[in-house]
Amino acid sequence: MQNGMHHERERCVRAVQSKDARFDGWFFTAVLTTRIYCRPSCPVVPPKPENMTFHPSAAACQQAGFRACKRCRPDTSPGSPEWNQRADLVARAMRLVIDGVVDREGVPGLAARLGYSTRQVERQLLAELGAGPLALARAQRAQTARLLIETTPLPMAEVAFAAGFSSVRGFNDTVREVFALSPSELRARVPRKNALSASGAFAPAASGGLAPAAAGALALRLPFRAPLNPDNLFGHLVATAVPGVEEWRDMRRAGGADRPDKGAVRAEAGEMAEAGDGWAYRRTLRLPNGHGIVALTPQPDHIACRLALSDLRDLTVAISRCRRMLDLDADPVAVDDHLRTDPVLAPLVDKAPGRRVPRTVDEAEFAMRAVLGQQVSTAAARTHAARLVTAYGDPVDDPEGGLTRLFPTPEALAALDPESLAMPRTRRTTFTTLVGQLADGTLNLGVESDWTQTRAQLLALPGFGPWTADVIAMRALGDPDAFLPTDLGIRRAAQELGLPSTPAALTARAAAWRPWRAYAVQYLWATDSHPINFLPTQGVS
Repeated sequence: MQNGMHHERERCVRAVQSKDARFDGWFFTAVLTTRIYCRPSCPVVPPKPENMTFHPSAAACQQAGFRACKRCRPDTSPGSPEWNQRADLVARAMRLVIDGVVDREGVPGLAARLGYSTRQVERQLLAELGAGPLALARAQRAQTARLLIETTPLPMAEVAFAAGFSSVRGFNDTVREVFALSPSELRARVPRKNALSASGAFAPAASGGLAPAAAGALALRLPFRAPLNPDNLFGHLVATAVPGVEEWRDMRRAGGADRPDKGAVRAEAGEMAEAGDGWAYRRTLRLPNGHGIVALTPQPDHIACRLALSDLRDLTVAISRCRRMLDLDADPVAVDDHLRTDPVLAPLVDKAPGRRVPRTVDEAEFAMRAVLGQQVSTAAARTHAARLVTAYGDPVDDPEGGLTRLFPTPEALAALDPESLAMPRTRRTTFTTLVGQLADGTLNLGVESDWTQTRAQLLALPGFGPWTADVIAMRALGDPDAFLPTDLGIRRAAQELGLPSTPAALTARAAAWRPWRAYAVQYLWATDSHPINFLPTQGVS
């Protein structure tokens, strides 16, 4: 969909008139009479069709002189699914913009990562999105600023720099232009129930006994397009969790819950959050300016997210990486409707629609873990990874639970003694070769990587077969069409469902599932009783 849905005027009008939330993030509606832009599901009375114009991004609306609606808050809608289902220049550029590269490295850094000239990147983004990389990054900074203004007690100067602005003046001008209010006026509009308490923290919302967030933590709501089936998503993350880096924890009884918390702040991404109720998947995050710890809990209409960051400048990046890990910007209706056209998959989709692809917050980490998991059980893979974490991972302090370290970087592992790896010699070679290429930059698995080219590079490494390359393409690179015909679980499901069982024949049969074969994998895996397919109801060892 190179030209974008915003060009399909009649379809956009129907979506706005029906207030269809499925299209939030696909396009934005700008109203010529009010000079306001909204998400399609805005609760206000829809404008007359002749007064509607449609844009592909919030940045394009802002470039055209429209300000964000105060009712539907279009800047907090789920991201466009296009950037995670395409591998062209614009999609790769958008993934980098969302990851904060423009703020950290500028437009030249963005272009260098993509391998194109600055002029060509700007031209293509402007042609498709109606805004260049600086405008897109500015819109993202405005969203982060609003989040911090409305939901933290931080002084405005700190908000400005945490949101990525280089000056307080630029911060003030942008907020006024985008929201038609000054930063102080925006904070003054926060409902009383969300107001700051006398201690300088947000008054905790009732949430079934949930402990207050740790000092410096933020509590957010991460929106998604319904439906979302959390079973395989969280089941996979928890079943493969590396001790010290990840855990599944009861947040109502988290360690340190009864400590005074004068520095705590509660934030939201759309509305006030309960910050996770009950069990949560928690993990450490390696971020550009420091580190963080995140707790994620599925709720019926959002993912409750609690973030503790060593540097608030990493807020936007942390949110985008968590969204990517949980595949929250997917369009499940489009995926499921396509897979339902196959009579074999239709009953699986109807039984539990909305399955997402469990991905990662760190592509290099996942690739290394994929090699550690070659030809061994899930438990053995966790053990191998835990040993590396203990020996080479940077320590972190976690007042709330049992997280102790960041997963080690390729640079930290490049000097390890291969003989210290308790695995066959050939797999040691595979692992050390991968680590070496990741460390010296020969192999790049970042969000900007070209899926086809990177897969070919992986297959050229010693010990890399189709399964390893494709599981990395699916869960690290984010290719929605990656397929695993040699996977044991897939072959078992194929046999049970009467599908071809040989890899070549199954691949031919799966051609009808394109471009969503990675999602078909989730439905096929779900036919098994493996723990990856079930949302845990208690702790795991």
